[in-house]
Amino acid sequence: MKKTYAFVLFYLSVFLYSCEDYYDTNNDPVIYGETYFKADLNTDKACYKPGESILFTLKEKPPGNVKIRYSHLGKVISEDALSSTSWSWTPPSDDYKGYMVDIYEVIDGKEKIYQSIAVDVSSDWKKFPRYGFLSSYGKISGSEIQNNIETLNRYHMNGIQFYDWMHDHQRPLAGTVENPSASWPDLIGRICYLSTVKGYIEAAHNKGMKAMFYNLAFGALSNAATDGVKEEWYIFKDQDHSEKDNHHLDAPFRSSIYLTDPGNTEWQNYMAGRNKDIYQVFDFDGYHIDQLGNRGTVYDYNGDIVKLDEMYMPFISAMKQANPDKRLVMNAVSQYGQQKGIAKSDVDFLYTEIWDESKTFEQLSQVILDNNNYSENTKATILAAYMNYARSGNTGYINTPGILLANAVIFSFGGAHLELGEHYLANEYFPNSNLQMKSETKRALTHYYDFLVGYQNLLRDGGDFSSVNIQSANAKISFGSWPASQGNVAVSGKKFAEREVIHLINFTNASSMEWRDTNGTQKEPALVTDIQVKIGASKTVSKVWLASPDINGGVASNLEFSQSGNEVLITIPTLKYWDMIVLEY
Repeated sequence: MKKTYAFVLFYLSVFLYSCEDYYDTNNDPVIYGETYFKADLNTDKACYKPGESILFTLKEKPPGNVKIRYSHLGKVISEDALSSTSWSWTPPSDDYKGYMVDIYEVIDGKEKIYQSIAVDVSSDWKKFPRYGFLSSYGKISGSEIQNNIETLNRYHMNGIQFYDWMHDHQRPLAGTVENPSASWPDLIGRICYLSTVKGYIEAAHNKGMKAMFYNLAFGALSNAATDGVKEEWYIFKDQDHSEKDNHHLDAPFRSSIYLTDPGNTEWQNYMAGRNKDIYQVFDFDGYHIDQLGNRGTVYDYNGDIVKLDEMYMPFISAMKQANPDKRLVMNAVSQYGQQKGIAKSDVDFLYTEIWDESKTFEQLSQVILDNNNYSENTKATILAAYMNYARSGNTGYINTPGILLANAVIFSFGGAHLELGEHYLANEYFPNSNLQMKSETKRALTHYYDFLVGYQNLLRDGGDFSSVNIQSANAKISFGSWPASQGNVAVSGKKFAEREVIHLINFTNASSMEWRDTNGTQKEPALVTDIQVKIGASKTVSKVWLASPDINGGVASNLEFSQSGNEVLITIPTLKYWDMIVLEY
């Protein structure tokens, strides 16, 4: 559960529950026609196993001598003539590879790129996780379910967190295994339907996505005693067990949430049994475990201090032992418990919900680097990082520049961003759908997620972060080594055996260096063109190429270069938000 769910804007909860279609004309009214976007080029799944054939569909075939090009890390694998709006391709049999596919034509000696899309070939999602969410399970049609999943599919989400799908925290399955309820109220009283949850799981699986059910590690409602939850399992604010630690919630929430000790073996056995009930009714792939961050000093029933951050690893181990074929993910709120066990537990990847302890772009990237260190570079990172947070109490639009700058930092340091579901996520209460994406934002994010997938073997697959010696040769912009500074283009690098990767993120016009862009005021960077740069190179360079989610949908292009000793001279055609330069040795 999210850090301030108790304070999660009670008024917001009422607003969301009762007035979903309301908009306030004094607060950036949403004109829904401006939010429409449907990508013209799609694949049938979010990810593929090695040897699987990929089905592409294109809205309309461009006229002329148009070709399909398949590439891996800037190298063309094959090309075919485009003869239909639907075709298939079987990529090489290698596991854990990302590919870029584009549709282009050569006109007067120059390439014109019409469409592009990425492909992820990975046998397991935990290598390159991309996490979306769902938050509403009312009586909706199969076509609406399919549309929502299709949208997440286009962003290549290979896993979905089913947020607040359950009934009571201590008894998430409503009814019994033999006779599950057809519908039930969630914590705030929204009615969820069995058919909707099952429909979403099936639709997700058809796209190759994992479906993860959400629940706390240690939550129980006021009625928990009737379900067999014992007083001895709770944690308390005092040594005399007179006051349970709780997450206070007022109406319309059905109950406050009272906290148990996740290290208590009886509680672990109890929850393992409840989870088995879930798995017998729903085809979930695993359990997304939540917590509440640092609770201060708390005690068990006997008056002993509970070191809560050390209790999550044994809880995770118990959940894995009870259902070894199911996947686990756990939220480390503000990194609480991450280093003390979560990072080396049986979770598929590391998931951090970021709050005010990490405000700046530098601190944002450091969370990813810390997670790499805690897991000894064995687990990828997903960040729950809520953009435009202060604006989420009113309706309006997400500010595109803030999102793209944050994603450029997250992606370039090897992380991914939990932000996309039935709507954009700008608040820890996932059903909050106040802030919408304009079509231009959706289009840009499509390119950013294509980029994340297409170049995942550079962004998220090894390499050593390193400093970069880069200088502007024509004084058009000012470069600064990471960490980013206002007014400069931030430079970070990563070295591989046969190549060096250089990321350029444009903060020259940034109005703030805080990633959240909480009031939605981050400025759009000015486009800079024809930037001559000198780059230090440790070896003889054989090839230089550039790719950017802001240029041609992320399709790579070769750059002319000259090398004198350890210095390479190139001209960068354009820089908007984020360019990636690759030196091949």
